[in-house]
Amino acid sequence: ELTYLLIFSEMSGKKVSPTCQSLQTTSSALKGAIQLGITHTIGSLSQKPERDVLLQDFEVVESIFFPCEGSNLTPAHHYGDFRFKTYAPMAFRYFREMFGIRPDDYMYSLCNESLIELSNSGASGSLFYVSRDDEYIIKTVQHKEAEFLQKLLPGYFMNLNQNKRTLLPKFYGLYCVQSAGKNIRIAVMNNLLPSAVRMHLKYDLKGSTYKRRASAKEREKAVPTYKDLDFIQDMPEGLSLDADKYNALCKTLQRDCLLLQSFKIMDYSLLVGIHNVDQACQEQANEEAGAGAKGQVQKALYSTAIEAIQAEVGHMGSMETEDRTGGIPARNSKGERLLVYIGIIDILQSYRLAKKLEHSWKALVHDGDTVSVHRPGFYAERFQKFMCNTVFRKNALKTSPSKKRRAGAGPVKRAAGSGPSLMTQASSSSTAQSPLLQHQASSDTREDSEADKSEDERAQKL
Repeated sequence: ELTYLLIFSEMSGKKVSPTCQSLQTTSSALKGAIQLGITHTIGSLSQKPERDVLLQDFEVVESIFFPCEGSNLTPAHHYGDFRFKTYAPMAFRYFREMFGIRPDDYMYSLCNESLIELSNSGASGSLFYVSRDDEYIIKTVQHKEAEFLQKLLPGYFMNLNQNKRTLLPKFYGLYCVQSAGKNIRIAVMNNLLPSAVRMHLKYDLKGSTYKRRASAKEREKAVPTYKDLDFIQDMPEGLSLDADKYNALCKTLQRDCLLLQSFKIMDYSLLVGIHNVDQACQEQANEEAGAGAKGQVQKALYSTAIEAIQAEVGHMGSMETEDRTGGIPARNSKGERLLVYIGIIDILQSYRLAKKLEHSWKALVHDGDTVSVHRPGFYAERFQKFMCNTVFRKNALKTSPSKKRRAGAGPVKRAAGSGPSLMTQASSSSTAQSPLLQHQASSDTREDSEADKSEDERAQKL
């Protein structure tokens, strides 16, 4: 509540009527201001004719003032005077259309009912809200992050045109609530972890081992967000996927990392939510848990994990959960059936001077190859290797008919479950699938090739 009080302490100030002064200036004020602003901007945008997105559209910022007594353009309200800014409205309208999101559905999801505040805020102190239908996440972002996202938009637009199936965050809007000299910038994104599905385990993974263990305070939470060292300790054999899903996942990660590298983006994570289907079956006695496992279908296209990696849903016994919520079927070392929900998060970190200095300092007191802050090229490669060699493993239990026939003649070597051929697969697929992105990253690769050579050699030992 302190955050809200600091932001909205003057919302009910001297120029606000007594009616406005009597209302709360905490969480409800921020949520109400967001909903009023989005309702207005979507309504006004619907009056504008459809057209192609132009380069200047990415730099447009529209602003509307909301006095609490109302005006000829805005309704009266009890949140205090504020100004609402919408960044690149035409570009984001196009983004939403690409994912099959209709303007009325978008507005209804975000503005028809009160937003739900999530108690588990990020390490950066960001505030999170989720829409009542579980479709969207609203996250407060820092000024530099919002500025970086604006610069990223043209390249983001180009990538979405080439490939809508991605594990990268799907940004549906960027806004700013301005009041009493304070600016609260918010981004609307797809919801990676449906709250209707119980997450038995949750991880934030970077591929780094330096201080990558959940804190004691984090572990006290009902569903803690664990980190890399916790995963290695808890799941040394990783998560087992069928071959087609493993290959699709690794190709998607390789393509997404190549894009992030081309924009010199780093310090991102893979958010992994794990729903244990067998454990949920045992919890069926509890009606609430049973109902929660079913979930609801997300409306936006390509918004689920299974869609993002371009894989078929498949079946896992009699459970229909994966058909409804888009989790990736997997198994743990015990053979238990799992549904895995994943997505790349925190991509608004550019490798600028501050990050270079942070890496140099950490490298002095720890092995430089294991810290999370690293050059984009090295970071991307280490990230991919960790995800496809440690976190996810190719299921080697199923044997092809040809191997079965050869089994009579003698023993056959089993394929390694960790999928060590990832980088070979990735390099062959990158040229075929993303030639434009390959060209984008080439200049960055040439710049860092010599510097990364020694680091790559050390990374192989990890």
